[in-house]
Amino acid sequence: MPPDCYNARLYTDDRAMILKELSEAIGVSGQEDAVRTIVLDAIKGHAEKIVIDPMGSVTALKRATGDNARRVMVAAHMDEIGFMVMGFEGDGTIRFAAVGGVDDRLLPGLRVKIGDAHMQGVIIWTPIHKNREQTVVKLSNLRIDIGATSKDEAAGKVKRGDRIAFDSTYQDIGDHVMRGKSFDDRAGCSLLIDVLQGEPYAVDVLAAFTVQEEIGLRGAQVAAQRLQPEIALVLEGTTANDIPNPMANLDDEIAFNPTCRMGGGPVISVMDSSMIVHPRLLAFVRETAAQAGIPYQIKSMVGGGTDGGIIHRSNAGVPTAVISMPCRYIHSPAALLHKDDYANGLKLIKALLNRLPEFTL
Repeated sequence: MPPDCYNARLYTDDRAMILKELSEAIGVSGQEDAVRTIVLDAIKGHAEKIVIDPMGSVTALKRATGDNARRVMVAAHMDEIGFMVMGFEGDGTIRFAAVGGVDDRLLPGLRVKIGDAHMQGVIIWTPIHKNREQTVVKLSNLRIDIGATSKDEAAGKVKRGDRIAFDSTYQDIGDHVMRGKSFDDRAGCSLLIDVLQGEPYAVDVLAAFTVQEEIGLRGAQVAAQRLQPEIALVLEGTTANDIPNPMANLDDEIAFNPTCRMGGGPVISVMDSSMIVHPRLLAFVRETAAQAGIPYQIKSMVGGGTDGGIIHRSNAGVPTAVISMPCRYIHSPAALLHKDDYANGLKLIKALLNRLPEFTL
């Protein structure tokens, strides 16, 4: 699907704004209900055997065009990083803890939404007028202000265990979409919805919209055990740190060494902290992209992990590839994604699903 078709699909037809809906929905790990509702509505009529498993993941089957087809799991996680209410101070402010990998440097002054009622709050900090030598404050020393003036008042508005999400609004800015607080991994969820809404492929697609990836790949483990795929593809959002480091010497060659670049195409992983892609599967993915004329890039950072880390070790072992959308400012309230990367990512996934019957180890 070329980029112009992608734009028309995403912004003008009945399915328009699915990425906006997914991104703005709140689904901090362990409480993915709002995202799950959007997914279920979007895939209804496009797949069969739609199940919510005991962990809360959504699985579905899209049958192949022929019989005795290979079983290919395609996974994207529904959860996002965020926080949880842990307690209350006497002045009405809220103690909170991280859920997933949060960068403390981002937090002071950010707006957040708390609980099912989306109670608005702000993460407080000492104003610069009173302390001009501030350093990064640890999350454990920060509090959230919801306008309450006492412990009892705060406890009457929110409760311990309530999830807390960034307060962020999706925006379309020409070639990009931005302020996606959860493009990791709602971009992957949107791609998987597009896959299911497409025509049947040469393989059985075992779709898995997983839960609790950000806190330990938990939903994917159960889903892979249930689905028992032969091969797996994981759809993700990944870090596009393609901006110069302002703290580095820009004359130094290593000052600008991005993991991947926006606009460079989908990102294919070779290795991360949780898995190494089987060399033959990696070569097959690259060959498929080259044959279809799809631009792609290889992820240059070894850190981080994906649901592939547990899927490839499930059952008797599952050859697994990871295809990611490069996003700037990931795990923040304002990620940035290039529409062409999304379009080319979708083309690559569909091409793979139609070529995978040829793949052998």
